[in-house]
Amino acid sequence: EVAVSWRPSTEFAGNLYKGEGILPASPCRVWECIKPVAGGLRTKWDQNVKDFEVIEAISDTVSVCRTTTPSACMRIISPREFVDVVVMKQYEDGTMLSAATNVEHPLCPPQPNFVRGFNYPCGCFCIPVPGEPDRTELLTFFQTDLGGYLPQTVVDSFFPSSISGFYSNLTKALKALKA
Repeated sequence: EVAVSWRPSTEFAGNLYKGEGILPASPCRVWECIKPVAGGLRTKWDQNVKDFEVIEAISDTVSVCRTTTPSACMRIISPREFVDVVVMKQYEDGTMLSAATNVEHPLCPPQPNFVRGFNYPCGCFCIPVPGEPDRTELLTFFQTDLGGYLPQTVVDSFFPSSISGFYSNLTKALKALKA
């Protein structure tokens, strides 16, 4: 189960989307599926991530990354690319966080066959559920300008279902990892 809510963004002329749900796995297992690293599991289960690459590793916890997405909404939304600075952090209570925002980088100019999109401050929080080591609260925040010339109605109808699909596909990936 996932709850998706939104409100107008203060960063750009779109919405800030929030997803929240409890997943049937430990925070470490959830983190393994969503952490933003090259060669990670995200490209295997997240239908909205086609490829993920690290352009520059600034430190163990900060990097500049490029994410590409396939076309969506019956190809109304063409493939996108996003270049972000990403930070990962683990807190004393076991919460794990990845946060990102768009950045320009000389090693990653816009690529042909992709529309450059922009992620405004966004992120994922894997939060331990007290007393339940095999359950994780996952909070996600997305505020993405898909770029191009999409009608806002297309964007507004895409994101809530996309976020629900993210949680559903992540739950399936977690169950497959357990098997």
